[in-house]
Amino acid sequence: MKSSGTVLVSGASIAGPALAFWLHRYGFEVTVVEKSAGVRGGGYPIDVRGTAVEVAHRMGILPQLQRAHIDTRRVTFLEADGSRAAVVHPQAVVGGADGHDLEVPRGTLTNILYAAVRDDVEFVFDDSVDTLTEHEHGVDVTFRSGTQRSFDLVVGADGLHSRTRTLAFGPEQNYLRYLGYCFSICTMPNTFGLSHEALIWNAPGRAAALYAVGTSNDVHALLTFAHPEPSHEALRDNETQRALISTLFGDDGWRVPAIVDAMRSSPDPFFDTVGQIHLPQWSTGRVALVGDAAYAPSFLTGQGSSLALVGAYMLAESLAAHDDHITAFTAYERASRPFIEINQSQISTGDAALFPTTAEALQARNHRLRNLTVSPRASGRPAHTALTLPELRGMAS
Repeated sequence: MKSSGTVLVSGASIAGPALAFWLHRYGFEVTVVEKSAGVRGGGYPIDVRGTAVEVAHRMGILPQLQRAHIDTRRVTFLEADGSRAAVVHPQAVVGGADGHDLEVPRGTLTNILYAAVRDDVEFVFDDSVDTLTEHEHGVDVTFRSGTQRSFDLVVGADGLHSRTRTLAFGPEQNYLRYLGYCFSICTMPNTFGLSHEALIWNAPGRAAALYAVGTSNDVHALLTFAHPEPSHEALRDNETQRALISTLFGDDGWRVPAIVDAMRSSPDPFFDTVGQIHLPQWSTGRVALVGDAAYAPSFLTGQGSSLALVGAYMLAESLAAHDDHITAFTAYERASRPFIEINQSQISTGDAALFPTTAEALQARNHRLRNLTVSPRASGRPAHTALTLPELRGMAS
């Protein structure tokens, strides 16, 4: 692909700015469009593991991420009555490598990525892609604002519910694999005396968690529950979401009532289904996808951010290495798909290890947790490092 080509990247979370960073370094002219008014923040923790750490190193942002690393010291699992079931080291749960893998607030990562590329590429906030019309020499794009522009290529990096994917590949339901759970996240005051730790309460088919990042005055609260796939309307209506949560968790003990109250009173709690994206191919014509838009692994794997960083690197490298976009997109997918699939396979459909749906499965999980060490893991899961990155190519700048 000619290095002077123009590329529109839709989405300014993690995959989008990371892709823009590498495309600019390879000489492409890049525009990033984001429907939000600015870079998306959110302080809840995300993981950067395995091969993604090497991507951060090659970007030059690894020291910043290391300084922002969250020093979570323990995860306590609780029975339905609030009694302690097990206490483990966080890396023993997620399969990370202590001293190598990183956990940072999501907003910290997105801001670091944006700062690394904001002076080099064009960012258009508070706008989004409305239509795509591909022709022999490019893609004509109409934005929600009414602006019309043309680009050589378009890349969707706009998340699980990607608008770009819908325009280029068809309805989301054709590719979204529902994993049997819904979840909601909000922030609430840390009135629990928590510090550098997480508490996870479980009953069959339901879980509640409190996550204290450092010694913050706030904690991140999570509710997740097994449920038939909700309707599109339920996913978009806050009152329906709140009523569902109140009904399902209304009789539970421990700190669950306080979390439910926080969810109900939060002005903007995050609510979604737990799902993965499975596409037969990640590109069509001059449009390609990266990150969650192409292959969301679900939060149950903890690998979404890492796959976004690695995928962005691999896509940019392929575009720089090949003379035409079709060959480049094919090479990107051929080199990356095995890594993506092994990470997506870390969970089993409808039966997440952390959130068992039956009393028997919950008892078995707690037994496994009690056998885990409270010491940090020296090495991570092989799936996290199953891809060897190609070497950096000569760059235009």
